[in-house]
Amino acid sequence: MEFEDDAYVLAARAHGETGAIVDLLTARHGRYAAHVAGGASRRMKPFLQAGARVLVRYRARVSDQLGSAALEPVGEGPSALFDDPLALAGIAAAAAVAAGALPEREPHPGAFLAFEALTEAFAHTDIWPAVFVRFEAGLLTDLGFGFDLSKCAATGAVDDLIYVSPRTGRAVSRAAGEPYKDRLLALPAFLLSAQGRLASGDIGAGLALTAHFLEAYIFNPLNRPLPPARLWLLDRLREAGRL
Repeated sequence: MEFEDDAYVLAARAHGETGAIVDLLTARHGRYAAHVAGGASRRMKPFLQAGARVLVRYRARVSDQLGSAALEPVGEGPSALFDDPLALAGIAAAAAVAAGALPEREPHPGAFLAFEALTEAFAHTDIWPAVFVRFEAGLLTDLGFGFDLSKCAATGAVDDLIYVSPRTGRAVSRAAGEPYKDRLLALPAFLLSAQGRLASGDIGAGLALTAHFLEAYIFNPLNRPLPPARLWLLDRLREAGRL
């Protein structure tokens, strides 16, 4: 089995004295792990960081075995954000969530495009946390657990949608949700429209919303917690006053 594809590095760990096992999110083939010869070298380490864009040439003798890959860096990658530790924490969190949520060897082109959009957004300090929330929401959609924010689940109303049902992921209007508001999740307005403006508390509400469904539908069934990098990002955003 052989293929060539665009990819992002999600994670890498040393293997043997000189190699590395690299977890990749590819554009057309989904998430793949591969052995990269020389991956532990000083020359290769910079483009084996989480979020690095690469061209991968993958080869395996049989389809179900761990194959090998040759990687070619594309662009600057995370090194361009070396002076922005908050953005680097965001890249690490996004890579960890994708690595933990996406099944191996199953095409998810939507997830790749969402990750690509997010990596481009990290250059824009004011907007990338909102794009991060959209990335996680898109990942849930790609895995079959998307939100339905088109109308109120209880009344069918399309206006004043401010809650989400924690059970169904469907929007709930202010009036319908008032008696149950302590049991509902907040719906930040920016998730309803691409032109929605960010209000105070929206990023925190958005991250709480996506975290709930990532845990309920992805990580808990696998007996895994949310990745530590995702929790670390929340702490860093809180410390920076971005929630």
